[in-house]
Amino acid sequence: MKMLKIEWRHLDVDGETCDRCYDTGENLNQEVKRLNRTLKPQGIEVEWFETKLDDSQIPQSNTVLFNGVPIEDVLDIRVSENFCDSCTVLLGNETYCRTVTYEGCDYEDIPAKAIRQAAYKVLGLEEAKTHQAGNSGCNCGSSCC
Repeated sequence: MKMLKIEWRHLDVDGETCDRCYDTGENLNQEVKRLNRTLKPQGIEVEWFETKLDDSQIPQSNTVLFNGVPIEDVLDIRVSENFCDSCTVLLGNETYCRTVTYEGCDYEDIPAKAIRQAAYKVLGLEEAKTHQAGNSGCNCGSSCC
């Protein structure tokens, strides 16, 4: 069976993570289940695991890697950062963490659609049109959502 390994790196403070990392984790969990339902009959299994980071590793937090390759190297995603209230509360000091721009919209989490598209691209597969709907979580008000 062919295997796709997805790693999710995120801040962990005594078992807690920030809101944006939590949302990415939820998106990842949902998409891996969805991908396995679709791909297992084709002999492909998708597995994900998490790497918990401390406060010295904030620049790596909320990163998703596909077979070791960051999502921004798989898809056309721009990485930046902004103030994170949730991390600031968790860490007790002003914290800026990772955001992404994907399909013209800014996100604080990694959108489910991006996770799905990256998985298909890394596997060298074409995504079936019936599997493209999904909650993007974008608040930009444009038609990209």
